[in-house]
Amino acid sequence: MAALAEALRLRPLTARVLAGRGLTGIAEVTRFLAPRLADLRAPDGIADLSVALDRLQVALGKGERVGVFGDYDVDGVTSAAVVTLGLRGLGGDVVARVAHRHKGYGLTADEVSGFSADGCRVLVTTDCGTSDVEALQRARELGLDVVVIDHHQVPEGTTLAFALINPHRADDVFPFKGLASCGLAFYLIAALRSRFAKTSAYDPRELLDLVALGTVADLVPLRDENRIMVSAGLKGLASRRRSSLRALCDLARVGEGAATAEDISFRLAPRLNAAGRLGAAQVALDLLLALQDGEIGRLAQELDDCNRERQRIQEIVWEGALRQADQQLEQQPDVRVLVVGEEGWHAGVVGIIAARLVDRFHRPAFVVGFQDGVGRGSARTTGGISVYQILLFCREHLLRFGGHAAAAGLTVAHPSFSAFRQAAWEAALRCAPERPAETIRVDAVVDLATLDMGQAEELMRLGPFGAANPEPLFGFRGVTASQSRVVGEKHLQLTLVDTVGQAEAIAFNMAARDPGRGTRIDVLAAADVDSYRGVRRARLRVRHLSQTLP
Repeated sequence: MAALAEALRLRPLTARVLAGRGLTGIAEVTRFLAPRLADLRAPDGIADLSVALDRLQVALGKGERVGVFGDYDVDGVTSAAVVTLGLRGLGGDVVARVAHRHKGYGLTADEVSGFSADGCRVLVTTDCGTSDVEALQRARELGLDVVVIDHHQVPEGTTLAFALINPHRADDVFPFKGLASCGLAFYLIAALRSRFAKTSAYDPRELLDLVALGTVADLVPLRDENRIMVSAGLKGLASRRRSSLRALCDLARVGEGAATAEDISFRLAPRLNAAGRLGAAQVALDLLLALQDGEIGRLAQELDDCNRERQRIQEIVWEGALRQADQQLEQQPDVRVLVVGEEGWHAGVVGIIAARLVDRFHRPAFVVGFQDGVGRGSARTTGGISVYQILLFCREHLLRFGGHAAAAGLTVAHPSFSAFRQAAWEAALRCAPERPAETIRVDAVVDLATLDMGQAEELMRLGPFGAANPEPLFGFRGVTASQSRVVGEKHLQLTLVDTVGQAEAIAFNMAARDPGRGTRIDVLAAADVDSYRGVRRARLRVRHLSQTLP
């Protein structure tokens, strides 16, 4: 670590954090700290990419109309926008739509018929299509060539798609398997642009702000190609050059001149997701494709309003889900997976609720909302446990399921719900560890003086933070809260003191845990750079705090 710190002029703590993430070589750390688009690997090995490129090249050359259909989440919507804008930038005639939650997940036969009626000869699906056998069969009957761009698990058997671009194909040998659908879509458009290099000045790099949105929102690993594309995309997002995202940033109060993965996760993605969660995600795609200021303002405000309604509904479902989870754990303290569901729960928020249950109870969670006896649910997980694998064990009790290891969706009839829950509990015995993982990874235990302004700014170079590259977390033992006060009703502002220094800290949503002035506490926190009225200062962002044991 000392050699790495000296060679790259890093502080020892930064080198220690990098080493803890398996980054020790000077060359690999240099690439990690300064991601460059030039380091993106060529798409060689992406199965069926050349087949898709050949067909789209013909479609553009002949002026054939191309349909684009995306899933209703952020990855699906941004992927659809990437393909649509990319094809239009190359002169294509494109009709673009996204799934409607009330019609169910994925591509349907009716949607295929609609695109055919619109005169489309080619259909590109984004973040869906891999398992939509009925729809793909309908496309073949209608003579519609379907190019599937997806990263969900691939079922056994031969695909009915004209081309299937999916990293989980057995014959896909591209070295990085963590691309979200929007990343795959970018590779497709970039490769297609290279075929028109002599006739088109279109630059696919302008799509990277959309790729950053979808990649961060979909919780895929922010390493390798994803890290490079997200880093470039965040710069594009910060520049506010896309009018639609500028309007959304203004409503979400994302500061000008900078954008982070955290801004995407907590401010932008929830708004883009909101319309799809409540029903029609088309408004989100329409916003990303809109060009007129008046239309952009109207659509952005509609998404913001949807997000407020989503928050209201979410809190109602959360209360019921938390009550059921507590009951399950009271009855079976050693249960390794939580399965909750109720009639009337809005299916649009079950994924958020599942994630919150995982955060609270440190074990996989399945949350199902029933309407008229049919339940649509979402699953989230922790500790490397595959919820998709659990669903495979339970498939005889389900009407439909799909997804990947970290997140999945399912449809279940109400009479089968109890059997599904029991099967999930049994499957978890094979897939989950004996005890839920409740430990929190800490990069180092340090004193308050260590995380000064220079150290905080250097640690920011390790971003963007997210899946597979979490924000560095530090422990502080036995510090004293010399000052503490509640701000904004639910946040806690602290001044912490130890034997060598002091630090200002903010603990969001922890007002109820105010330790009181003079109390000795243990703290887990991330280093932050706060900017207020143009003044920058180092600050700790508290993740956990507890009173120091005597």
